[in-house]
Amino acid sequence: MNAVVEKPWVRRAMVGVLVLVVLAPVFGWASGAVGYAEPLENAAEETGAADAADSTVPALLPDYSVPGLGSSLGTLVSAAIGTALTLAVGVGAGRLLER
Repeated sequence: MNAVVEKPWVRRAMVGVLVLVVLAPVFGWASGAVGYAEPLENAAEETGAADAADSTVPALLPDYSVPGLGSSLGTLVSAAIGTALTLAVGVGAGRLLER
């Protein structure tokens, strides 16, 4: 693993991802400040589908937060978990395809 981290582009990519994770609460706050809503949720509300929706599977991180944590901290932890899971899947898929 150390040989991979020593490549300069990998180190820059890791710093970039870390910066985005740290900024995630700022993006969450900003989206609330401007009244942003997910386009699919808007469409569901406009067509009346949101009222008839039943959740069949509980969300791991509902509304991009962690239950029990504050808004900003919950968004930060959610971003870290989501980034780690995405990175793990990407690295795993890359290793499988490499063989």
